[in-house]
Amino acid sequence: MEIVDHFIARYAKEYDFYNRAAQLVAQALEKDLKESGVRCIVTYRAKDIARLEEKCHQRVARKKYKTVEDIYKDIVDLAGVRVALYFPGQQDQVEEATKRLLDVLEQKKFPETNRRVKGKEFSGYSAIHYRVQLKERDLNDLDKRYAKARVEIQVASVLMHAWSEVEHDLAYKPLSGALSGAEKAILDQLNGLVIAGEMSLRMLQEASENRVARDGRFLNHYELAAYLLSQAGRILNQHVGDSGLGRVDVLFDCLRLLKKETPVDLAPYLAPLHDDFEMRPLAEQVIDALLAEDPSRYKYLNFVIADSDATSPDTPSSQNRIHSEIGHFLIRWVDLEEALRRLAPQEDDTRIAPPLYRLLNRLPMLDEETRHEINLLRRVRNNVVHGKDLPPAAYLAEATERVQAITERVRRMPS
Repeated sequence: MEIVDHFIARYAKEYDFYNRAAQLVAQALEKDLKESGVRCIVTYRAKDIARLEEKCHQRVARKKYKTVEDIYKDIVDLAGVRVALYFPGQQDQVEEATKRLLDVLEQKKFPETNRRVKGKEFSGYSAIHYRVQLKERDLNDLDKRYAKARVEIQVASVLMHAWSEVEHDLAYKPLSGALSGAEKAILDQLNGLVIAGEMSLRMLQEASENRVARDGRFLNHYELAAYLLSQAGRILNQHVGDSGLGRVDVLFDCLRLLKKETPVDLAPYLAPLHDDFEMRPLAEQVIDALLAEDPSRYKYLNFVIADSDATSPDTPSSQNRIHSEIGHFLIRWVDLEEALRRLAPQEDDTRIAPPLYRLLNRLPMLDEETRHEINLLRRVRNNVVHGKDLPPAAYLAEATERVQAITERVRRMPS
């Protein structure tokens, strides 16, 4: 038992380390999943010291630990994250996000076999567990050390997580002796109700998607995300995962401001979709199509950016300055787009104006230096429009001046 005492003493000193590692994993997953329209509750924790000590004493005889390191290798959930899904059908989207954001060391699906446990009518715990590590390159210098921690992610429905908690505490840690046969039967019955409940949740998700597709409007960005995935899969004739969605929350806010909140309103902007999601995710493609059709819509996007800045960790003065420079930049960018479109020959075969990167291919009068500079500034525009790595206010001010200078140069060009 002495080895367990040494392990617990060491873990108590490292508790904050594991809690922070779990927090970083949870924050990365929750942000990505909710932005892309996955309804879920994400929680995290470092393993409770008292529970861990009890678990070690239960296992020490069977595992025959020889060193403290043996215990660390054996107990894989010192840092844990739980993803409780409203709709079990979105497990694939969680898997894609997990593999994209984190280094997956191991993956395990429950139940591990289709055989029923003797005395049980139902399959028991249904979930997917991932053992992961944070990607060091994605962490700031202060947090890079947390990339060494193993974190266990448990993904299941909200119903299954709730049943699992009850079953675990009652069946594995009974306070008043082993459970009776009647108690075990009731837990099994509850498991059956949870499995039936998950079937109902899948049906509810499908009914909601059908309602929106038929005649409804998008009530939130979760419904918009589900619709985008289904329509993109049909248009592109391939499966589209949440990694190809992008900032659906930003798109939803833009559509709401533009009063284009129904599938009928959205349909014209889905036709030009392409499957190069690394270059431009679905939501960004639709936003670009909306802006290309009418550059005056940039002002609506500026409202969305300002609203998102309200939750930024920056100081209010820093937020105000960045938001002000974003506004100046977008005003000048609209001028540049309009000047470039006046130079381009008209196309009658499409209702939606082409995005700028395609428009440039139709402007042979641009010299290579101007074309190169526009492409560099277009990256700044994409970062601003799609909320990626916003540059500092001073850089935005300089970029605004460069855009204005190019616009004046383009306006002097013969069409």
